[in-house]
Amino acid sequence: MSNYVLTCCSTADLSIEYLKKRNINYIGFHYIIDGKDYLDDLGQTIPYKDFYNLMRSGADTKTSQVNVDEFISFFEPFLKKGLDILHVSLSSGISSAFNSANIAQRILLESYPNRKIIIIDSLAASSGYGLLMDKIADQRDKNLPISQLQSWIEDNKLNLHHWFYSTDLSYYVKGGRITQAAGFIGSILRMCPLLNMNDKGMLIPRFKVVGKKRVMSKIVDKMIEYAYDNIDYSEKCFISHADCLDDALEVARNIEKTFPKLNGKVEIFNVGTTIGSHTGPGTLALFFWGTKRSE
Repeated sequence: MSNYVLTCCSTADLSIEYLKKRNINYIGFHYIIDGKDYLDDLGQTIPYKDFYNLMRSGADTKTSQVNVDEFISFFEPFLKKGLDILHVSLSSGISSAFNSANIAQRILLESYPNRKIIIIDSLAASSGYGLLMDKIADQRDKNLPISQLQSWIEDNKLNLHHWFYSTDLSYYVKGGRITQAAGFIGSILRMCPLLNMNDKGMLIPRFKVVGKKRVMSKIVDKMIEYAYDNIDYSEKCFISHADCLDDALEVARNIEKTFPKLNGKVEIFNVGTTIGSHTGPGTLALFFWGTKRSE
């Protein structure tokens, strides 16, 4: 039995049931709707469909990071129980949570010098971060010591691929990722940007695809191109979606048909309220293991 706990952020976009099944603890980010602060508690306070309907109706959504004091309060009960901690943080390419966790680590080790608190930058997000946590839990369950697990994560985390697309550019405009003019023209042309996460953990636009059907096909093509063993891929595959379940089911069916050796069915999760505050509804993301990300 391991003498350490695995922890992550709510932005791993897994369900509470899945986290409990894998014995992974999480700390919640915060999101703000029209000036009111909420804890990202994986859809318990505000169900995901209600959250995205609020966005569609024009609600102003923002997010705030987990601060140092919150990390201290989250970590300390484990230390008091004599447990070490391996915390995997949301990508530093899109969040400062990794830095806050490291500051909390340094403060706590002054009071608990005989304990280990390992903080790792996932360079991942949403259910890609979740797929990484799932694989980490597999390694823990093989009784891998915490230091060896740390090395395994650093050696393998860039083999986790993320591909995202969105069918609504208005949230890209709102977030300053594209200009209003580009958003207007893109909407007229039914443009669906396809993005992925680079080796610095940052989301990078890669392709401008016209039409949802084409981008849904293109995202599966990217898995064929980059997945371990191509169509003989035999690892797990996760999808997350921002209130577009029918699209997620269609992409999942195409993947299961294209990759007959897949490890089980495609697991489908919700894009959570923190990530979703920035992407908006209509976003779909695909995650799988493959060749190492190099740019």
